[in-house]
Parts: sequence; C-alpha cells; structure tokens
Amino acid sequence: MNIKIVCVGKIKEKFYSQAIEEYAKRLSRYCKLKIVEVVDEKTPDNASVAINDGIKFKEGQRILSSIESNEYVIALCIEGKQLDSVELSNRINQLGIEGKSNITFVIGGSLGLAQTVIKRADFCLSFSKMTFPHQLMRVILLEQIYRAYKIIQKEPYHK
Repeated sequence: MNIKIVCVGKIKEKFYSQAIEEYAKRLSRYCKLKIVEVVDEKTPDNASVAINDGIKFKEGQRILSSIESNEYVIALCIEGKQLDSVELSNRINQLGIEGKSNITFVIGGSLGLAQTVIKRADFCLSFSKMTFPHQLMRVILLEQIYRAYKIIQKEPYHK
C-alpha cells in the first residue's frame, strides 16, 4: 500500500518534525509513505473573503498538481464524515482489498481547502468539528494511520 500525504506548508517546530519522523519510521513496516509539502501563501491579517478564497485557490492548484489520477483521495475537512479509529482502519483495509493501493490524504493550509480539492476527493474525513493547526494535524493523521495498520494486523496498540 502506498500512502501519500499532501499538505500545505512546511513544518517549523522541531517537536512536530520529530513526531512525524517517528510515525514515518513506524509506518515503514506497513506501507510506503510519502509526504508532499506544497508552498503556502502568506495570509494577511483581516483579509477579505475574496483574498482568502484566492489564497485557497492557489494552494488548491498546488495540491491538485501533486495528485495522480489513480490515487484515492481523502481530504481532511471539518465538513467531512467523522470515523472512529476502527472505522478508519476498515476503510483503509477495504481500499486495499478493492485494489486501490494508492491512498492520498490531503491537509489544507490555515484557511482550509479549496472547493476544487474537495470536489476531487473520493472521501472527506473530519477528525473533529474543532480546528487544529495544520502542522499538528499532520502528526495526528500519521498516528491514526499507524493505529489503523496496527488494528488491521490485529497487533496490540489501539486500546
């Protein structure tokens, strides 16, 4: 299974980078992981809706250019469906059974995802109705993917 995470912006804090590296190492026995960072746009304070939409559009174009046509895309957005860890593991496992071996998760920037990205997604996933920093979301997503593989393999961890 190939797992790709397309995300906006670079990780700035060392503790996030360390956590990402740790989960990437753990996941290496279950899947091939690739993280693609696309450039984020500067967001001015008190920007208008039009400016924010333009920023999301530009970031969305960069995200879409990183996605291949054969990838099953899961976009992370507040409006998506909430799954528990077992349900996420079942979805990942089922995709593999169906022959969909290229799964791409998309994490937007600080303003969220452009509608063009959401329309391209095969599934929209919400971790919560709360908003999380996109850098932290990368760590949370990796942990949940790792947890999903532990569940699929019926290995201890997920309790």
